[in-house]
Amino acid sequence: MLYFIWKTSHFSFNGQTTTDSELLEVIDPGEYNSDSGPDFFNAKVRIAKTIWAGNVEMHINSSDWYKHNHHIDQAFDNVILHVVVNDDKPAINSKGRTIPTVITQYPDALDWNLMHLTNSGKWIPCENSFSSFDTFTKFIWLENLLVERLEQKTKEVINLVNESNGSWEDAFYISMARSFGLKSNALPFELLAKATPLRVLAKHKNNLFQIEAILFGQSGLLPDSGFKDEYTELLNREYQYLRHKFNLTPIQKHLWKFLRMRPTAFPTIRIAQFANLVHRSTSLFSKIIEINDIKDIIQLIQVETSDYWISHYTFNGGSVQRRKHIGQETIRTIAINSIVPFVFAYGILRANNSLKEKGMRLLGDIKSENNTITKGFDRLGLRAESAYDSQAMVQLKTGYCDPKKCLYCHLGAKLLLNRDET
Repeated sequence: MLYFIWKTSHFSFNGQTTTDSELLEVIDPGEYNSDSGPDFFNAKVRIAKTIWAGNVEMHINSSDWYKHNHHIDQAFDNVILHVVVNDDKPAINSKGRTIPTVITQYPDALDWNLMHLTNSGKWIPCENSFSSFDTFTKFIWLENLLVERLEQKTKEVINLVNESNGSWEDAFYISMARSFGLKSNALPFELLAKATPLRVLAKHKNNLFQIEAILFGQSGLLPDSGFKDEYTELLNREYQYLRHKFNLTPIQKHLWKFLRMRPTAFPTIRIAQFANLVHRSTSLFSKIIEINDIKDIIQLIQVETSDYWISHYTFNGGSVQRRKHIGQETIRTIAINSIVPFVFAYGILRANNSLKEKGMRLLGDIKSENNTITKGFDRLGLRAESAYDSQAMVQLKTGYCDPKKCLYCHLGAKLLLNRDET
């Protein structure tokens, strides 16, 4: 709540005095810091007749300064103001300087309004008031949320690139594998990719059968006995040879999920499709970077299985013949979860604004997701026209509404301020 009233300037600190009886004026509250370090950066305040520029730290009790070891942390030496509710001990930095302190008691109505909002029990806390927000306010907030989501995903991409020794192609290969697994089999697909280096597959990329042998063998799903067809037996023989050649270790079979899934989404079918993608694509990420039209990207990843899987969903289990193309919904998921974040992150690291804009444009060209979140907001009068909108909605629901971070949400803050004024 202290952060809220400080950053919104709702509760005026101007005219208050510090604990040393010096008049305070807040010129600029600064920028909220969600990471380690002082709570607000680059603030500007006037204390008595002197203007100070620096950081602001906030605590309920001023003695918390010592509990958090700020008195020995040089990162807090540039704190120009300590905002507290209870002043029980003067704050002193590592240089021995006493930090000017101001005591504030924020309005009780704000606490009451926040409690009433977060305990509403609705699908989102402000559900009953959602229609009262004007279109422009919602539009601006959703744009901010989309950028926030892409920046979060950028951190995940960078971590994956670092784990891949700086190789964007290797990291993209792992991310694409995870996306092929969708929600149910994302983890085993990721483990499969990490256990099967791209360089190994690249040595055999011109031979789809060998790629299938490696991936199915590494997945743990390939039967090692009781073969009922020639394909399975030959696949196993090929894998055993390549496994020893490259010193490969398969993942555990039990990680894969088949229950309550459509047969076309079985991991065996997904692996067969992924094998075809590896077979068809060389330097896939580099190609993605060069392509600007979402239709061309979709065509690049629109793969199907090899002939064996036309009449099978699992090994040794025959079925009615049916070509198994990767579906549009799966392609959309892959584009949203792998392609767009990698393009956006690459643009950030290369300081290439055109690539960042391309990532956001691609989202605008992708059909909106159809899930419980988009359906929920549609019921409240907010329709997602594209993945650009639906991703922002996902960020709003999962990042703010579900954890009830109404104080950090522009809509929640607006509602709280308006209620307090009335």
